[in-house]
Amino acid sequence: MKKLKVTALAAALLTTVSGMAMAEEKLDIVFAVHSSASNTFWQAAKKGYDDACAKVSANCQMLFTQTEGSVPEQLANIEAALAQKPAAILTSIVDNAALDDVLQRARDAGIVVIGVNVDDLEGADGNARQAFIGQGFLAAGYSLGKAQSANFPAEGPIKVLMGISAPGQNWSEQRGQGVINFLEDYKKSSGRDISWEKIDSGTDLAITSDRVGAYLAAHPDTTAYFDTGFWHAGVARVLADRGDAPGKVLLGGFDLVPEAVEQMQKGYIQVEVDQQPYMQGFMPVMMVYLNKNFGLAPANVDTGQGIVKAADAAAIMELAAKGLR
Repeated sequence: MKKLKVTALAAALLTTVSGMAMAEEKLDIVFAVHSSASNTFWQAAKKGYDDACAKVSANCQMLFTQTEGSVPEQLANIEAALAQKPAAILTSIVDNAALDDVLQRARDAGIVVIGVNVDDLEGADGNARQAFIGQGFLAAGYSLGKAQSANFPAEGPIKVLMGISAPGQNWSEQRGQGVINFLEDYKKSSGRDISWEKIDSGTDLAITSDRVGAYLAAHPDTTAYFDTGFWHAGVARVLADRGDAPGKVLLGGFDLVPEAVEQMQKGYIQVEVDQQPYMQGFMPVMMVYLNKNFGLAPANVDTGQGIVKAADAAAIMELAAKGLR
């Protein structure tokens, strides 16, 4: 129901702005993220951002980092954006302290600041951003663990590896903790023998493949691997290359990038969580437009924790081909 309401909101915003955008002064908007341009997830977010900017005739920039997940590079990009004095800065807040000063200075200068994709752990109490548009990570991790538990073997011990893709970064730590919270509850309620370990799994398909592949080789009794991003798609390739049958090691993670959806179609990935990157790019632009032209305060938008399974993969691939996933 929540997803439908948000989709209806997006449709209403389109109707509102489509006839007005040309009459308004063009807005300068900068979107500075913590990821590189090669990150497939962010390309889907960029399409939403670009489409929204076109709808309201805004002048928009999306600033990527050269190094995946580099907060210092992201900070430098925001400093450069602040010097341009745009109408708004959109950014992912992966660190609880690193962006506090620059975003406060942006707010003091009258710039609209919206957190997108990742928020400060304390929300508005921890950062000057005016709203957050993205996923609730703890809840999403919990939902992932719960959905995958339906595929756990009926008998015997359950051994789980939890991949923390970016140790120290809010999105990765919270998603991983959400999965662990579910495992703790499941262990208490079922009385089964359940154990888990955490690993620094990395934010690169090749690196994650090497690290997790080595772990699985040393621990062949592992039941399931959870990733806090989409890099378990590389683990699926490793399992296939080794001749392991789909489902021998259960795989689940986040984001419906083509690499992950392909592995769902092959049966190696059983569950993914969708956080709707197109919406994360599109909605903050609408918030800026409404704020600057109608005085409406930016609002929080939960972009969801939809569970996607193999049966949904074909339909998702059609959207991926259009750049929407």
